[in-house]
Amino acid sequence: MGMKNLKKAAWLLAASACMAALSAPAAAQDTKLTLGMSGWTGFAPLTLADKAGIFKKNGLEVELKMIPQKDRHLALAAEAIQCAATTVETHVAWNANGVPIVQIFQLDKSYGADGLAVRNDVKTFADLKGKAIGVSAPGTAPYFGLAWMLNKNGMTLKDVKLVSLEPQPAAQAFVSGQNDAAMTYEPYLSLVRGNPQAGKILATTLDYPMVMDTVGCAPPWLKANPKAAQALADSYFQAVEMIKNDPAKANEIMGAAVKQSGEQFAKSSAFLRWQDKAANQKFFAGELTQFMKDAVPILLESGVIRKAPADLAATFDASYIK
Repeated sequence: MGMKNLKKAAWLLAASACMAALSAPAAAQDTKLTLGMSGWTGFAPLTLADKAGIFKKNGLEVELKMIPQKDRHLALAAEAIQCAATTVETHVAWNANGVPIVQIFQLDKSYGADGLAVRNDVKTFADLKGKAIGVSAPGTAPYFGLAWMLNKNGMTLKDVKLVSLEPQPAAQAFVSGQNDAAMTYEPYLSLVRGNPQAGKILATTLDYPMVMDTVGCAPPWLKANPKAAQALADSYFQAVEMIKNDPAKANEIMGAAVKQSGEQFAKSSAFLRWQDKAANQKFFAGELTQFMKDAVPILLESGVIRKAPADLAATFDASYIK
């Protein structure tokens, strides 16, 4: 072999080695993903999956970004996040308002974890006419929850005075004597439970079951990362299993994220149910679509959307929970 060919062979060998070195770490790297959420108790298994190393084990590098519910769709539209945890009717609203997202698994159902706190002299919903209620902005779960409860009692949001407050400040303001009522959720609803002199809880999701949360992802990201999306769903289910098998450790980890002890967290999480794979399969088989159909008229009435999504079936994909 001539000197020219030797040099060429050496160059090719070096180039191959360089390419192999570059590609090896890439293959070993975890898929990066940013998920928008809040400190709502129902989202805690995602925190557990992060802190307990479940995401990492499944090949994901997940950043859980705390973003108010009213702003999460803006982050999604700006591609600052790829996925988001939020309530089912919020997914409907985002799709209806031009921010497509596809629900891939259910997180939780509220069993008394969301509620309307009122002063002790309020006996019925009719007593709330003209009263000031602390509640999050339009497009959030508390706003929808309040609209739903009022609707079921022959009233609308126009019958009350809305004071825009996020769930934690709404509960804190109520307990300190501000406003006549507050729509909030756990762990902040327990602040009201612990201060009976300030007021009582008029109704919760035990009376009006309409708070259920799912994780959804941007359609382009889902199409490009089906394995990562599957790993995300699997990680959630594994976190739910950990809660079942080692509740003390799981509660400590999840509680720490919201500045609660494991014992405090266990008490607040008793008002909801995290949904395992079997529950997910049942939910996606029909209950999800029915709830979205029921939610659309209230979203329209409250002005959160101007028209219903063209196709509700396009707002979810059940393949990740099979």
